[in-house]
Amino acid sequence: MTTESKLIKNKLGLLELSEVLGNVSQACKVMGYSRDSFYRFKKLYEEGGEQALAEISRKKPIMKNRVSPETEQAVVSMATEQPAFGQVRACNELRKRGIFVSPGGIRSIWLRHGLETFKKRLKALEVISAKEGTILTEAQIVALEKAKEEKVAHGEIETEHPGYLLSQDTYYVGTIKGVGRIYQQTVMDTYSKNAFAKLYDRKNALVAADILNDRVVPFYEEHQLKVLRILTDRGTEYCGKREHHQYQLYLGLEDIDHTKTKAKSPQTNGICERFHRTIQEEFYAIAFRKKLYHSME
Repeated sequence: MTTESKLIKNKLGLLELSEVLGNVSQACKVMGYSRDSFYRFKKLYEEGGEQALAEISRKKPIMKNRVSPETEQAVVSMATEQPAFGQVRACNELRKRGIFVSPGGIRSIWLRHGLETFKKRLKALEVISAKEGTILTEAQIVALEKAKEEKVAHGEIETEHPGYLLSQDTYYVGTIKGVGRIYQQTVMDTYSKNAFAKLYDRKNALVAADILNDRVVPFYEEHQLKVLRILTDRGTEYCGKREHHQYQLYLGLEDIDHTKTKAKSPQTNGICERFHRTIQEEFYAIAFRKKLYHSME
């Protein structure tokens, strides 16, 4: 049921309740309307039925206050010409062209056309570019590239097929008496969301390469797929001089490209972070309550 239908139903309910109770004041008190509103609804219903009640629920735009169609089109065009401009900068740019619209007026026009945010303006630009095949300006290219970088920084990863991009991270599981600290090496396929995990009693480059050699690469070879690229944070188990670092040496041997996350931005590798939270809540937290472990076996 739409909002409009609910409003009409309430008004009809008021009219019907007044007939049942035989008391307009009491019906208005129960339904939360004034007597003036009751008689207005009653008159409208008698003259035009439910349609008349629907019309007063609809907010009518004041057309005489709108800008001319030419000005509105110029404001809409500005949204895709300079998608990074806010309403104030767009207002200033339009003034240079002899088009005078207030920043608030620009926002109202963008709201009508669904262009009020930077993301929506970029999406409109992409649609126009794909449909018309227009050549993008430098400002448009910069805006699109900036949006793509922000997507990666917030964990939105573009991936094409299984093996296109894997995400690897280290998770501290806890401490087992007699064993010491336990770490989990996690590798996830960002396309298929297939995950690999293995426990170790240390955190270094050798164990980071071991899970790839023992579990991940054989799996993809078995399915005749190639691992093209892997995303990690900047931890010492993943980064170092290629000639002395076991993990870097292994990636070079398997011809796998290595991408590192932005510094101090763990959300860039968010797919592993979410998996770690899930496995902690649904497995480790339960398993360690049920049994006292003395080894990793």
